[in-house]
Amino acid sequence: MKEKIKKIFKQFGFEIKKYSKDNDHSYKEKLVPLKHDGNNPQGAVLFSYMIEPFLLSDGDAMPNSHTHYWESFAIAKILVELGYNVDVVSYMRKTTIPQKPYDIFLGVRINFEKIVKSINADCLKIVHLDTAHWLKNNTENYKHALDFQERRGVTIRGAKLVDPNWAIEYADCATVLGNDYTIDTYRYAKKKLYRVPISTCHVYHYPEDKNFDSVKKNYLWFGSSDFIHKGLDLVLDAFSAMPDYHIYVCGPMEQEKKFEEAYFEELYHSPNIHTVGWIDVTSAKFIDLCNTCIGIVYPSCSEGGGGSVIQCMHAGLIPIASYESSVDLGSFGVKLKRCRVDDIKHAIKEVSGYTNERLGRMSRDSWNFARQNHKRETFSKNFKEVIVQITNDFSAKYPKIRI
Repeated sequence: MKEKIKKIFKQFGFEIKKYSKDNDHSYKEKLVPLKHDGNNPQGAVLFSYMIEPFLLSDGDAMPNSHTHYWESFAIAKILVELGYNVDVVSYMRKTTIPQKPYDIFLGVRINFEKIVKSINADCLKIVHLDTAHWLKNNTENYKHALDFQERRGVTIRGAKLVDPNWAIEYADCATVLGNDYTIDTYRYAKKKLYRVPISTCHVYHYPEDKNFDSVKKNYLWFGSSDFIHKGLDLVLDAFSAMPDYHIYVCGPMEQEKKFEEAYFEELYHSPNIHTVGWIDVTSAKFIDLCNTCIGIVYPSCSEGGGGSVIQCMHAGLIPIASYESSVDLGSFGVKLKRCRVDDIKHAIKEVSGYTNERLGRMSRDSWNFARQNHKRETFSKNFKEVIVQITNDFSAKYPKIRI
């Protein structure tokens, strides 16, 4: 979906300047001021997240490689709509923040503590959490890496390690993308936690003509980097032992050469394992691939909202996922008991054994759930309601912020 970037930005006074997509990262040091269109602004907000959407040229599309680009844009837009002037900076900014009073600081975990120490003390501090706590995430990552080492005789360092940070401990409260799995990793801090279900990059019509009888043994693994963290190794081992079942692998194989070498035979010489590589979720190829499969298999060891799974649910796929994937599975999905090869094999055989009628019902319910809870419009509505709730909850401590 292409965004009318220039039109939307002008409406809210956004400055548009193209950023370098090569090796020049100077754009990360910019500050983009967004002015509320009114004589009496509610106050001033410092917002630290993805700055790229605010530096696009006219005609550029909003990136679809991750939900955080659009979500960053949406959050800033909501804050402006609520009457605030908003200064947007990159979460990767290294230079100091301008010394001016802010009423609210809203930022992600990276550099949160640093920014809190540099701004005025009477500022409401909200951290936006898009992963499980770093201690939980990294512990599970290392467990999976160790299990992989013992099974395959190869050591691969995880790419999805989260840098240590104490953002939740420096924040007054937090917004959280994931479900109870993610939220529970932050409860120790005894801060108010407000869930905002993750959005999605693209939506699709329901595949009305899907032939469940012909696709019921076909599955998809769809994810970005750190294949071990996201359980691709387990999925490959499971399907290698089940030649009658097919798995389509969609991920950036070129980014993880050591993993690719370890599973070269499975990835490229197994008749039931089809390595597709990275794929654009807006493409006809992705839709055709989803229509060829019955479900997505995703035994991740830790997530902050399971965007890959939810994207596939929008295409009508039945989710077979771990609890740690942080996706609400309802009655339309299958929660893996453990992230183990035998559990994956059992779940695959169980789902493929369902009647076509049951598969059709689960597929439709999966699509409906994604439509009702994980659209961009829903994200904006939920986030706006949460921000209003936060300002009410903290108005006694910070009297200037009440909306």
